Amino acid sequence: MLVILDWDGTLVNSEARIVRCLQVAAQRAGLPELAYEAGRNIIGLGLPEASRVLYPEASEGAREKLRLNYVEAWWALHDEPLSFFEGVLETLEELRATGHQLAVATGKSRRGLSGQLEQMGVADLFVATRCADETASKPDPLMLQQLLQETGSPVEEALMVGDTEYDLAMAARINMASAGVTYGVHHRDRLVEHGPALILDSFAELLAWERLR
Repeated sequence: MLVILDWDGTLVNSEARIVRCLQVAAQRAGLPELAYEAGRNIIGLGLPEASRVLYPEASEGAREKLRLNYVEAWWALHDEPLSFFEGVLETLEELRATGHQLAVATGKSRRGLSGQLEQMGVADLFVATRCADETASKPDPLMLQQLLQETGSPVEEALMVGDTEYDLAMAARINMASAGVTYGVHHRDRLVEHGPALILDSFAELLAWERLR
């Protein structure tokens, strides 16, 4: 089976850094102060899409400043490593060892994901990756369709794992099975609305799903 994974909030505990960088970026762009919960809510979207949700009344120029300032703020902290959630690395290695293919579908930029894959030493775990700046942002399912095509996997033999409604909604649009994790940014109730095959309170619980055994 092809197991497609969201990055931020599903594999990596990056919520606080993302929101802080968004807050700094908004301030530097001269935009209204960004509440923590508002920043948290858009994690998973590409930056252009996130900026439109956060500041729908702002000009395109102001939103572009937000994007550029976010990138600058993020890379200023690049040397401070982030961590995987508990059980993530061990579970990924077990999935690989039992014959499953792993891929990433993320709202990060290609530069951002590549930097983290290298920094965390896990690039070899994944057979394919898609980022929001090289395809359509979630919840559009295009990145999932591209991953299926690249790996030669039928949709019936794939699973999308994520912590937001954006992850599960894009899977539902192409009838792909999904799993929602409750320790990320969106509440369980928001995940359940999109019909996941399972809800996980810890990433390691994924190994117990019958179709992965």
